[in-house]
Amino acid sequence: MNAIRYGAVVLLLVLGLGGCAATGGMGPSGSVDGSSWMTRSDEPEERRRARVRLELATGYFEQGQTTVALDEVKQAINIDRSYGAAHNLQGLIFMRLNEPRLAEASFQQALRLSARDADSLHNLGWLYCQEARYDDALRQFGLALQVPNYAAAARTLMAQGVCQARAGRLQAAEDSLARSFELDAANPITNYNLALLLHQRGEHTRAQFYIRRLNNSDQANAETLWLGIKVERSMGNQEAVGQLADQLRKRFPESPERSAYDRGVFE
Repeated sequence: MNAIRYGAVVLLLVLGLGGCAATGGMGPSGSVDGSSWMTRSDEPEERRRARVRLELATGYFEQGQTTVALDEVKQAINIDRSYGAAHNLQGLIFMRLNEPRLAEASFQQALRLSARDADSLHNLGWLYCQEARYDDALRQFGLALQVPNYAAAARTLMAQGVCQARAGRLQAAEDSLARSFELDAANPITNYNLALLLHQRGEHTRAQFYIRRLNNSDQANAETLWLGIKVERSMGNQEAVGQLADQLRKRFPESPERSAYDRGVFE
C-alpha cells in the first residue's frame, strides 16, 4: 500500500481505470461491451475477435504496458469499429499518454455508439475535470449518475465531489462525497477527500471521524497519516499526534510527509 496515494491530484489512477481496466473491460451492465443480453454463443465472430483483443489490451494497460495496450485496442477497433468499450479504453490510454484531445475524441466516439454508457460519461467527465472544465465535467458526471442501475455510482459521486471541490463549490463537494460514502463507506479515496475537505473548512471534529477510520485500517499510508496528524494537531490532541508521527517515522521514513513533520511544516 505504500505506493498508493489518496490525494485528489492522483485520482485518475483509481477513478480513470474504473471505466474499463479496473472492471476488466466491463460496462455498467456487467458485460464487456455493456450488452448483457448477448450470450457468448450468440456473439458475432467480428465482435468475438475484437473482444479478445480488448481483453488483451486491458491486461496490458493494467500492467502499465501502455504502448502495447494501445496497439491491441487499435486492432480491436479495426476489427469492429462499433465496439464502444474499445473506444473507451483507447481514451483511457490516451489520457495516460497525456494526449487529452485524442482521449476526448475516443470517449466521444464511445458515446456516439452508446450515448448512455456510464463508464464513458464518467471518464470524459474526469478528463474535463483535469482540464478545469468544471461545468462540462459535472454535466458528464450528472449524465452518468442518471443511467439506471449504474453499478459504479459511488465512484462517480466521488469524482464529482473532487471536481466540485476544485471548482470551489465546497458544499456541493461535501454533499457528493457524503453520498459516495453512504454507498461505499470503505473506499479510502472518499474517506480521505471528505476528511481533507472538512479539515480545510475548519470542521476538524468531523474530519477526524473520516481520517481516523482510514488510519485505523490497513489502507493507511504516509499521506493519510500526515492528514491525521494535521487534524489532531488542530484539535490539540498531542498524544494522538505523537502516535501518528511514530507510525509515519517507522513505516514511511523516506516520505515527504515524514520530512515535513520533522521540519515542522504543517500547512
